[in-house]
Amino acid sequence: MSKRRVLITGGAGFLGSHLCDRFLAEGFEVVCMDNLITGDLRNIEHLFGNSSFHFYNQDVTEFIHVPGDLYAVLHFASPASPIDYLELPIQTLKVGSLGTHKALGLARSKGARFLLASTSECYGDPLVHPQREDYWGNVNPVGPRGVYDEAKRFAEAMTMAYHRYHKLETRIIRIFNTYGPRMRLNDGRALPAFMSQALRGEDVTVFGDGSQTRSFCYVDDLVEGIYRLLHSNEVYPTNIGNPAEMTIRDFAEEVVKLCGSKSKLVFKPLPEDDPKVRQPDITKARRVLGWEPKVDLATGLERTLAYFRSRLELVPAGKPGQKPSDKRA
Repeated sequence: MSKRRVLITGGAGFLGSHLCDRFLAEGFEVVCMDNLITGDLRNIEHLFGNSSFHFYNQDVTEFIHVPGDLYAVLHFASPASPIDYLELPIQTLKVGSLGTHKALGLARSKGARFLLASTSECYGDPLVHPQREDYWGNVNPVGPRGVYDEAKRFAEAMTMAYHRYHKLETRIIRIFNTYGPRMRLNDGRALPAFMSQALRGEDVTVFGDGSQTRSFCYVDDLVEGIYRLLHSNEVYPTNIGNPAEMTIRDFAEEVVKLCGSKSKLVFKPLPEDDPKVRQPDITKARRVLGWEPKVDLATGLERTLAYFRSRLELVPAGKPGQKPSDKRA
């Protein structure tokens, strides 16, 4: 009996690569698709000797062809951090629109389930706290963050249209702040920035006064939630994240302490439309999926620190990593 096959777009990225690991461990054959604009082959190089793993270097906004049957399509292709989608605004909009359309079309042609990786950014700078799935959000569509927020909101609408019109089996996950090994050193999110700076003994940059809040979920917990959602019967968006809310300042201080660093916090102006609060209401995930996060912050940070130490040992001083460089529109 042949193995069930899944396609993971964005599979060489932070989250996508962990999903490749999980589905292989569950006995699936995995097709990983990534154009490597923000993905990294180092995240999946340990899988190249596995006969159940296949890598396609391909842009999902242009064309998708995967021979053979597919059990599921998991659409994770997208720039996902501020430094990426602010530098790659057109690509971000295209992968959320054209890329989602093509991934949905492939799932339909294969009779496969489809899971969309959406985001808590759909809630914008929320006026409801914590954020529930039935909250429609407070988003600035023409601000600099709008390229990501609206790309994901469009992707959700397209996914639901395919479900309603074509009767496609679809799932939508709204991902809250997630961290763990394989994050890029310079991807612009709080943890990589804080940890990289603290390990180098540099000042740690906090935007605003640090009173804005986030809720940090370890990647293994997130992957478990994704796996359960794919195999559930839930069609409408589902929050997956850790409801343990904390201020960015407290988080920065926690990271500095863990790194054993003498770094000082320095404060810079808050970027436009940066959310003041972010906390998932995971009542639905608990009820429908029997899911909640298990890894506490201290444990997750220790695991992530080990990865960042190893990465920084490989990076020459003054070169924290490459920024996205593909400027194609």
